[in-house]
Amino acid sequence: MHTLLLRLEGPLQSWGTSSRFTQRDTGAEPSKSGVIGLLCAALGKPRVEEPDHMDRWPTLATLAGLAMGVRIDKAGSMGVDFQTAGGGRMAGQKYGVAHVHGGLFGSVMSHRYYLQGASFLVGLSGSDRSLLERLHRALAAPVWALYLGRKSYVPSTPIYLADGLLDASLTAALGQYPLGEMVDEAVRVVLESETPEGAEPRMDQPIDFARRLFGRRYVQVLPLAGISTEG
Repeated sequence: MHTLLLRLEGPLQSWGTSSRFTQRDTGAEPSKSGVIGLLCAALGKPRVEEPDHMDRWPTLATLAGLAMGVRIDKAGSMGVDFQTAGGGRMAGQKYGVAHVHGGLFGSVMSHRYYLQGASFLVGLSGSDRSLLERLHRALAAPVWALYLGRKSYVPSTPIYLADGLLDASLTAALGQYPLGEMVDEAVRVVLESETPEGAEPRMDQPIDFARRLFGRRYVQVLPLAGISTEG
């Protein structure tokens, strides 16, 4: 097996999995849909998959088939912003938020949650080394800007790791790679599980970005010392 590692670290991050309308959540660690979306941005891969795209980019199903793990070096803390949009007038005209049925709302209020001061090491593992090599190159020279869940949440350290492509299993790569500068006393690892027994559900398995379709996957949360570093 081969594993590609990414460093996701910044002042603010947000990895929503169940956001709807004015309530924008974040998970405690990067979501799989968010990480795969980040890789698509690095590749310059559009959300809509057309037949002529198959020779240019790996399919979303191929990318989503990679097993993912997250080492939580620094969990950070959760914050929330209360935001408003629309209402009042701008340049003499009524200002609002577009309504799906036409016209404008007045003021729209929202709560937006985010992580502060967090640092994660993300691993994506599979048997196709050429695919991971391509993703590694794309992270080094991304087509589109890379951000941590929201466009205004930019990374404070490079996502690309020059030594981040390893001929090792997912657990070995996450267990052996050096810890970052921001480290909690108790480091945890979130690993995909093939079965739901003893695992937690995550609704972040990407199926179709254009139609915003996501499926369920399962993960296990373990202490760093509890994972195997062999292989």
